[in-house]
Amino acid sequence: MIALQTLYEYDIANHAPEEVLQRHAEERNLHPKVVEYASELVLGAYNHLTDIDAHIQSAAREWPLQQMARIDKTILRLAIYEILFNNTVPAKAAINEAVELAKTYGSETSSRFINGVLGTIFNRAQQQPISKAESEVN
Repeated sequence: MIALQTLYEYDIANHAPEEVLQRHAEERNLHPKVVEYASELVLGAYNHLTDIDAHIQSAAREWPLQQMARIDKTILRLAIYEILFNNTVPAKAAINEAVELAKTYGSETSSRFINGVLGTIFNRAQQQPISKAESEVN
């Protein structure tokens, strides 16, 4: 939730994610492990924003990013980072968590929208062929 709030504030007000996260950590007296994990999610999503947004646009062609609800876009960004770049959480768990966040913070249709976009991205990622270098390692 802290990662979501941090990235949402970045998207709305363009505040530096590191500073926003630090403020949340201090205001809420968060455990260092919580801050560490939230930081990984926030900075990871922030550092891969261009790639993540391209995945969103590819999976949701009828919804330009500028017209998408900011909370939905932020939830998608976090989940896509977890699914495609982080890999510490199983993809299905990341999708389920994103759907639950959408039910709590999004609109009536957010959870279905997010589930559909993330399902498309997950399925595409599953279908990508293993590169020659990776197959030689195994």
